Amino acid sequence: MCRARSMPSYLLFAACLFLAAGSFSQVNGQAPGTTEVTVFEGARLITGDGNTIENSSFIVENNRFTSVGRRVDVQVPRGAARVDLTGKTVMPTMVDLHGHIGFQNVAEGTMSKETFTRENLIDHLQRLAYHGVGAIVGIGDLVSRLDMRGGRTHWGDVPLRVRDETIPNAALFKTAGPGMAWPGAGAQGHPSRADVMYPVTTVEEAREAVQDYVRMKPEFIKIWVDNRDGRVKTLTPPLYRAIIEEAHKHNVPVGVHNVTLANAKELMRAGVEGWLHVPVRQGEAADDELIAIVKERIARNDRPLMWMTPGLQTAWMNTQGQRPAWLDDPLLRESYSPQHIREYWGDPLMKMTPEAIERVRKNLVLDGSNAMKLRAAGMRIVMGTDTGQSRFFIGYFNHMALESYVAIGMTPAEAIVAATRDSAEIAKVNSGMMAPGRSADFIVLDANPIENIANTRRIIKVYLRGQEVPRAAMTAKWQTQFRTASTR
Repeated sequence: MCRARSMPSYLLFAACLFLAAGSFSQVNGQAPGTTEVTVFEGARLITGDGNTIENSSFIVENNRFTSVGRRVDVQVPRGAARVDLTGKTVMPTMVDLHGHIGFQNVAEGTMSKETFTRENLIDHLQRLAYHGVGAIVGIGDLVSRLDMRGGRTHWGDVPLRVRDETIPNAALFKTAGPGMAWPGAGAQGHPSRADVMYPVTTVEEAREAVQDYVRMKPEFIKIWVDNRDGRVKTLTPPLYRAIIEEAHKHNVPVGVHNVTLANAKELMRAGVEGWLHVPVRQGEAADDELIAIVKERIARNDRPLMWMTPGLQTAWMNTQGQRPAWLDDPLLRESYSPQHIREYWGDPLMKMTPEAIERVRKNLVLDGSNAMKLRAAGMRIVMGTDTGQSRFFIGYFNHMALESYVAIGMTPAEAIVAATRDSAEIAKVNSGMMAPGRSADFIVLDANPIENIANTRRIIKVYLRGQEVPRAAMTAKWQTQFRTASTR
């Protein structure tokens, strides 16, 4: 009770309010005028830049790292909460630059435009968080655009709204918009996403589409240059050069899905920054001329930051035999139903002959060799999984991608740098490293992925922006959804 008989009434009222506020702060475990500070101690720390700190200590305050180093060197603030991580390994969360999320109803195993809602997009972002992914760039997103016939599609603006939100327990979302392609030659697979791209057939349409596209402020403009083994037409060099030139006028980068060596050279000369998949694949090899083009761009400082998301995880998974151990991985079974694991991967793998597996292995070796040659020339390999289609497991595929990077010749430490620091730089997110000032996004593991990259799947906890993600509650919800769906 507040008592001060000689105090004026207005001062007495103010004093009571002050005391009440102080009592409320203390009840909630926080002293008046202070912020929550937590120190995490004892872990092996993979910082994201290629370094490892044994017996580390790092401090999180206001959702960011404020100090990171050896335990003996980090001064712990008085009153900080302490978390003992002795015997554990900590690494930054990953960043995915090639997602196709939003269309899929994971529980039902279906895809549709109607599914692309804010709620469903957030569900996918939470699945990514569960697996240790802190941010993703969506590609081929369902967002209104010019229909190239004088009108607009009226598909809404869900991706643009969600990218402006910081959603608890969910990966950050950024968008590369709907993409651009020759009609019918963009994203393949389920028809729900096959017509969302700007369809362009003339230079005039291409420039007009870019002018509309840049109003969305996309991370980059995605284009498809792929005739699908001669089944469809695709963007011609005059068309994609017009797109690239117009995009660069607005300081917007371009990312491309292409296949052939000839197109890779033309696209590289035209100034494309990013490749979604290896730039040369399906039986062709990167030659000395392409390598020279990469090196020359870097030497001229002509958009020298060039990157690729290899997208080799499905090929790598197909080489692991008819019954690979990962089919029974608890991490996968916590977020996907046994029915869908069997349908999407178990049954197809069982039907693969030794000859088919060998063909996939040879293609993986060649595509991996192309990726590593281009990396040696100066391109960056970064994280991108093509995730969001039915058999492209959301979140789990990021771990499969890491294993594919090691399979083609990267060290585990290099693969982690690619998936964390380097991907965060391209996505322009303040994540991907354990360093002061960075967002406190990290994974706690019970094994060391530097010794075996598959240990990134040994997740104990995930923290986003300094807060622990409630993984047990998430998987309980998903398992209930799967049981409900199976009874329909």
